[in-house]
Amino acid sequence: MPLHVKRTGALIFLALLLASCASKPPKSLVTPLPPVTKHPLPDKSHRDQGPMRGIWLATVSRLDWPPVSSVNISNPATRNSVQQKALTDKLDKLKSLGINTVFFQVKPDGTALWPSKILPWSDTLTGHVGQDPGYDPLMFMLDEAHKRGMKVHAWFNPYRVTTNTKPGTVAELNRTISLNPASVFVLHRDWIRTASDRYVLDPGIPEARDWITSIVAEVVSCYPVDGVQFDDYFYTETPGSTLNDSQTFQKYGAGFASKADWRRHNTQQLIAQVSRSIKQLSPGVEFGVSPAGVWRNRSHDPMGSETSGAAAYDEAFADTRLWVQQGLLDYIAPQVYWPFSRKAARYDVLAKWWAEVVKPTNTRLYIGVALYKVGESSKNEPDWTVNGGVPELKKQIDLNESVPHIDGTILFREDYLNQPQAQEAVSYIKTRWGS
Repeated sequence: MPLHVKRTGALIFLALLLASCASKPPKSLVTPLPPVTKHPLPDKSHRDQGPMRGIWLATVSRLDWPPVSSVNISNPATRNSVQQKALTDKLDKLKSLGINTVFFQVKPDGTALWPSKILPWSDTLTGHVGQDPGYDPLMFMLDEAHKRGMKVHAWFNPYRVTTNTKPGTVAELNRTISLNPASVFVLHRDWIRTASDRYVLDPGIPEARDWITSIVAEVVSCYPVDGVQFDDYFYTETPGSTLNDSQTFQKYGAGFASKADWRRHNTQQLIAQVSRSIKQLSPGVEFGVSPAGVWRNRSHDPMGSETSGAAAYDEAFADTRLWVQQGLLDYIAPQVYWPFSRKAARYDVLAKWWAEVVKPTNTRLYIGVALYKVGESSKNEPDWTVNGGVPELKKQIDLNESVPHIDGTILFREDYLNQPQAQEAVSYIKTRWGS
């Protein structure tokens, strides 16, 4: 195809995408967004914000929101009222604790928490994939958070299609064939694989990566989000449920020394493409990733950290350090979910290692902290239960706020603020950060 035809097609698609925010969708809008021109990321000196004090708010399996019981309410108006009240109550509490940014999971799997032209509605809202809840949760979240002076980053799980492979789940997805849009599970069955006992997209298929990019582009084009974040689920496997991408590797892997190198290249391609697309569509929207805390262990690589934990480079096939070095990210938020005393992956060792990685770059560093472990007894990590976990949490936040090149803290995750074992820590956070 001549280059000018491709370029014209790309421009037509972007125009359709922007117009689709307020108009009836065409019959199908799963056309992938093509790669676009790279724009420079904003320099650190342009910051107009204090330290990040963030929290993740998960919607997958209704972990944090919406309330599990709300989907059983038969009256849509009542159900929506309950869900919206639950969300504003959470935002009020977060505001009182001094949280300034919410990482809101808008794509928990192959479904959406906004009226997408590409993905069907999430079943987390109504109990049924593709059922319109009668309101726009992403817009509601943005309006309410911004009203309270808080920022919202749209959190996407890029490749997960479902959280299980049960026959009932398959039947639910198959029923979407009559919907517009239908599930990717039925529209592009050839992109679907199983891994970790769930359905996922095969990251080695270029069209699948383009499709993910088009979903992010839809949100960035249509909503005043402050940022976009991908979590750590790139290649996800378990020993008993590996991703069978042998045929994909055979088709696309020529020239790579190993399947592992090819997989890392695929993840790199997605990150680069999404980064460029966001910067073209809305340069002020930040793009970040929240990977596993360990890039590589020093035992495998002299540039790695003095740790012995599961490494993103080797296990998720995500070269997270390289993305920082190449300027593809506005921020990185590694999940450093261990205490100072955990020898395999010491909190201070990893946080300082990451600070050195971002030091010569324009990428901001936020450290993900394990609120979910606070107050929970653990044989390997007893520090979380000493005085309600407050001394450990204090040490971690102290480090984050004192080490140069660490720009803030993000807590995982919101519902743990409501758990009995975490209440001493919650009181401490309010005293430290709250108004």
